[in-house]
Amino acid sequence: MALTEDKIVFEREKNLPIEKVKLSATNKADFIIDSKIVLEIKSKPIIERQDYEQIQRYLQAGNFKLGLLVNFRNRYLKPIRVIKKD
Repeated sequence: MALTEDKIVFEREKNLPIEKVKLSATNKADFIIDSKIVLEIKSKPIIERQDYEQIQRYLQAGNFKLGLLVNFRNRYLKPIRVIKKD
């Protein structure tokens, strides 16, 4: 099963507007699903605070409400839901 096979609209490595965020970091989300959900993929021993801050920055910059943070280094996949802070 893949996004293209299931005809799910997505954008890969989407550049998000940097001017909405007061940081000098780049805003390139891994995936934007159906123009609604930010999907951020990681492969590291543990998810850290900076990973939450990164996806929160993407949510703010793109004006999205929901993000999913997925770490493929875990034994089991446990997507973490991240809601945009106002």
